[in-house]
Amino acid sequence: MGIVSKQALNNTIITYLGFGVAAVNTLFLYTNFLTDAYYGLVTVILSTSAVLMPLLAFGVPNTLVKFYSSFKKTGNTEAFETLMLLLPLLLILPIALVTFLFTDAIGSFISKENGIVRNYVWYIFLIGFAMAYFEVFYAWAKVQMKSVFGNFMKEVFNRIGVMILLILVYFDSITVDFFLKALVGLYLLRTLIMKIYAYGLKRPRLNFDFPANTRAILSYSALIILGGSAAVIILEIDKVMINQYKLIENVAYYGVAIYIATTIIVPSRAMHQITYPLTAELLNNNDHEGLGSLYKKSSLTLFIASGILFVLIITNLNDLFMVLPEEYRGGFAIVFLIGLAKVYDSVLGINNAILYNSDYYKTLLGMGVLLAVLVILLNMLFIPKYGLYGAALATFIAISIYNTIKLFFVRAKFKIMPFTMETLKVGGLLLFLGGVFYMVNLPFHSLVNIVVKGTITTVLYLGVLYRFKISEDVYRMLSKYLKR
Repeated sequence: MGIVSKQALNNTIITYLGFGVAAVNTLFLYTNFLTDAYYGLVTVILSTSAVLMPLLAFGVPNTLVKFYSSFKKTGNTEAFETLMLLLPLLLILPIALVTFLFTDAIGSFISKENGIVRNYVWYIFLIGFAMAYFEVFYAWAKVQMKSVFGNFMKEVFNRIGVMILLILVYFDSITVDFFLKALVGLYLLRTLIMKIYAYGLKRPRLNFDFPANTRAILSYSALIILGGSAAVIILEIDKVMINQYKLIENVAYYGVAIYIATTIIVPSRAMHQITYPLTAELLNNNDHEGLGSLYKKSSLTLFIASGILFVLIITNLNDLFMVLPEEYRGGFAIVFLIGLAKVYDSVLGINNAILYNSDYYKTLLGMGVLLAVLVILLNMLFIPKYGLYGAALATFIAISIYNTIKLFFVRAKFKIMPFTMETLKVGGLLLFLGGVFYMVNLPFHSLVNIVVKGTITTVLYLGVLYRFKISEDVYRMLSKYLKR
């Protein structure tokens, strides 16, 4: 197995492990070991930090990956690496100064509806800072063709750390106040470990004779700031804005529902580890036939995977809610809307990879910024009127519009579409299974119901896919498994 394939497999396993640990934390530990208000506070701190992170990183993680190979060929990497390490400070230092000078004003703004948030301004900045430089050091390792350790630190390390801290809270070994401080420390520790690992792969040597194309590098980084900020805003801004309009407990309720829906994208995240470099290679070779084939295959495979996850979640959601505390049980519409948006994301296959690796990446970044503005405006309109459901509706509408624009943009520029007759067949099968099993109510314990209903649904689904060979890739995979 080649180094790329081996790392892709390891990263896939790590991604699933990370989501598994996060599921335990989100659905059971946070909901039972912290009060609703403090769980909401944690969600606000982390979401706001995530929104801040692309700005503090100054686009360096993407810039480092994009330009490193060109400097490696010329043997002039030291000046470029020095620029990459220092560039985030251009925004980190002034933002830190503004935070220091206007801590009270910032605290008053973010705690307009919930006074509990007021005293955590520096927590937000420090976690955002840690997130930013973690991504820089992770990119440093990536360009050395080492991604597995960084992926583990990103997907698993913090989540296991949080799990341990929550258990300590439960046994009264630490207070909630200490938990919040330790959470900041955990993110800083993760960054420090990633730095040590990255520098172990290649120690930097400072060279302040910056590259001749520094202006082009800065221009690209600025574009990535916009694109990265837009992408994070789409994912996180709803939770930040709920804090501005509703009691902070609602952020916790919404966050649990969002997490349940977000598990639908796990197959997509795993597959993109493999399809992104393949897409770039096809584009570089002008292989339009191969690109169209990969577009269709990735779309169908991800639709098959994300579609059945969506059906399993929706048909078992009432039972899943029964194992959660009562106050977390009212988010069916939120899970449905966000889940549907994630399925739409998945069915587009390598759409994003095509745009990011083509000459149209600037267009994609521009569309992302417009979407970020749209989702903010929709949240401002819907949250005061419809509460948590308004936030989910705003995200669903914005993502649906964005995905539709990208779909037809790729169609216009590359003359390819991801959909085939097999897409319709899978869609019909999913609608049938979803409709039937949503009406099936078993009389057992909720966890038993989930296992039984989920197993029957999955077996029927895979059986139909195998019998009628709806997907060549899935048929081949199932055939190998059945032969064993």
